Amino acid sequence: MRKTNSRTLTLVAGVTGIALLAAACGSSTPSSTATKTANSTEKMTLTVATFNEFGYENLLAEYTKLHPNITVVQKKAATSNEARDNMKTRLAAGSGLSDVEAIEVDWLPELMKYPAKFVDLKDKSVDGRWLDWKVAQATTKDGVLLGYGTDIGPEGVCYRSDLFKAAGLPTDRAEVATLLGGANATWNGYFAAGKKFKASGAKAPWMDSAGATYQGMINQVKNAYEKDDGTVIALDNPDVRKIYDTVLGASTTDGLSAHLSQWSEDWTASFQKDGFATMLCPGWMLGVIEGNAKGVKGWDIADVFPGGGGNWGGSFLTVPAQGKHPAEAKALANWLTAPEQQIKAFVAKGTFPSQQQALTSNDLLSVSNAFFNAAPTGQILANRAKAVTVAPFKGKSYFAINDEMQQALNRVDVAKTDTAASSWAKFTTAVKNLG
Repeated sequence: MRKTNSRTLTLVAGVTGIALLAAACGSSTPSSTATKTANSTEKMTLTVATFNEFGYENLLAEYTKLHPNITVVQKKAATSNEARDNMKTRLAAGSGLSDVEAIEVDWLPELMKYPAKFVDLKDKSVDGRWLDWKVAQATTKDGVLLGYGTDIGPEGVCYRSDLFKAAGLPTDRAEVATLLGGANATWNGYFAAGKKFKASGAKAPWMDSAGATYQGMINQVKNAYEKDDGTVIALDNPDVRKIYDTVLGASTTDGLSAHLSQWSEDWTASFQKDGFATMLCPGWMLGVIEGNAKGVKGWDIADVFPGGGGNWGGSFLTVPAQGKHPAEAKALANWLTAPEQQIKAFVAKGTFPSQQQALTSNDLLSVSNAFFNAAPTGQILANRAKAVTVAPFKGKSYFAINDEMQQALNRVDVAKTDTAASSWAKFTTAVKNLG
């Protein structure tokens, strides 16, 4: 589940982060306790570390009922970035990680170099469980499976139907999809609709964040920052600069942005203040919106996405080898990522399943969301998943480069300390310094 965090603070990333891992992640091997069976009746507590909303609260309670000897405790970080920082620090220290650790796809490549620090999760019981490309993301060249897939992030467009109505725009989700271009929706069309919304005299901005909109656009580029061999091309790829200029033009020149950084306090508070009319909406964002906009009426989701299909994020459950109960932790991760449990997580928080069986299940396709005007979110997101044609390559430098890009966008869109040109120059320097 993608939790892109548009922060203005510089993260300890890139070379520094990799060096920290390398110092602690040599040729060590997993603890011999990893060979234990998961059938122990020993009383134990297992910890599960997640971030934002995975929809696991009820599931973990259910697991404890099924396994009376096991108490499961969830540790929830506020953001993916916080989870990543914790993972790097405690992996380097050799202790302190939870029995099951959720990781986000953008920083998974940083960990793929150190498979000995994780339990190999290959198991006949999970053969064929996930979409092939989802499994490939977490499998090393030597065939070690580092993570069990949780969700994927097919995107639609979430919108405030009440704000659309006030602006004289259609409110029915099918008509909104048509407004944005339907099957032929483009980013130019999305921004054109925003200009029409603004021209109506609407007080609310059209979109929440330049950074979030950029993310939706860049996710449609196969090799944005790196070639398949890991060669960094971020500064030479014309698509990157074009998308950067396009989204900042929509923000600053056209005035369509609310100038908010996703996950900031101002962004969270804006849901209660008619902060914006639309936002790009992967399945996992549904739970975030509902939580932040509690009591607010008018949210809906349209079965459309500019540029075709788009997938924003997705996560995995790993089992660090440093844990005391690796076999039991593996069994828990296996259960949490089974189709039945992932459908329950989707109902709870909108985290769209990556499991083959779940994607064709009527239990998923029949799901509707009362908060989003009873939208058939199961069917909509299944349609959006089918529209995805590009799985972006994300190598070991992706996270660090993308974070520098988010900071570059924020300097212009949120902090307003830079022009697009000066902020790009700083981005260029930062990428070169990553090594």
